[in-house]
Amino acid sequence: MGKKKGPPQTKNGDDASDKKLKPANAIFVRHILCEKHSKILEAEAMLKNNIAFDAVAREYSEDKAKVGGNLGKMVRGTMVGPFQEAAFALQPSTCAKPLYTPPVKTVHGYHIIMVEKRE
Repeated sequence: MGKKKGPPQTKNGDDASDKKLKPANAIFVRHILCEKHSKILEAEAMLKNNIAFDAVAREYSEDKAKVGGNLGKMVRGTMVGPFQEAAFALQPSTCAKPLYTPPVKTVHGYHIIMVEKRE
């Protein structure tokens, strides 16, 4: 399993982990999942061009695409390591103005992750 490269980013490439995060045991999370690295890079380029996260997920994600990548509420300890580490490091954001991770490699493929809410 690979590790995420670099800190989470905003659409314009700013570091999304600058603000202090409150501890959370659960998050409401969305992701874009692609088996191929080249496809996840295409999805990331769309996000950088200010396309809404859910729209990019519907077009590119190979999982949960019909619901804009919405995985719902996820509890700490129920996600694969690199995904969980990246997701819990993110500030909450919206699909229209997402804070998202660079591609994260897991056993399932490559993910771009955003968090909508922390609990």
